[in-house]
Amino acid sequence: MVDEFLPEELTEDGFLNGRLKFLQPRDGYRASMDPVLLAAAVDARPGENVLELGCGAGVASLCLASRVLGVRVSGVELQPGYAALARQNAARNGLAFDVHTGDVSLPPAGVRAMQFDHVIANPPYLAGGTGTAAGDAGREFSQREGTPLADWIATGLRRLRPGGWLTMIQAADRLPELLKGLAQGVGNICILPISPRLGRPAGRVIVRARKDGKAPFALAAPLVLHDGPRHIHDGDDLSVLARAILRDGAAITF
Repeated sequence: MVDEFLPEELTEDGFLNGRLKFLQPRDGYRASMDPVLLAAAVDARPGENVLELGCGAGVASLCLASRVLGVRVSGVELQPGYAALARQNAARNGLAFDVHTGDVSLPPAGVRAMQFDHVIANPPYLAGGTGTAAGDAGREFSQREGTPLADWIATGLRRLRPGGWLTMIQAADRLPELLKGLAQGVGNICILPISPRLGRPAGRVIVRARKDGKAPFALAAPLVLHDGPRHIHDGDDLSVLARAILRDGAAITF
């Protein structure tokens, strides 16, 4: 667990074509496109309350806040160093972000006292006990789950108001676990597969579900991130839709 970062341990990185600037650890967990995709998939409106579980340095919540002006974002982050970065990043980008340091499985009292219109999360993709441990403590906490995926889902549903939406991005091979956790009191479940290229298996899925929803299950057409069957030249080969989302801050509709 990371308690604090020194200035020399950080880099500044641009997101959404450089419109947002984030401090991130040079050698720890570094956000890439996944939190940007997560933010784009949230159908929030001005005035609504959004809670991010495991907010890290704040990339997903702040990308959402920059797209939907007037949305109110809060976050819970276990590692104090990353929670501090999220607060700094909010201030650097002129966006309000109420960040709480605490555990997803038992959020701080201020969070437990609230209900939210949306809960979003980008939980660790590696199940506990699998793979090789990362050399950096921050990266290890962010990539390998300590709190079971079912607890992330349960906490998210508890914090939602009736009719609120849970949106999560996760590795495609963990979709069965996600659906199992959404078995009770949830409807309007929609799965968006995310494929690196046309004809390639999805590596990620975005799952959206509504608390107390009644609509049937839906499987959306895949979001294909890159043009062509393989990477054949230097430079940006994002698809038109992926470029609009990742560079221009467009919403994902599904």
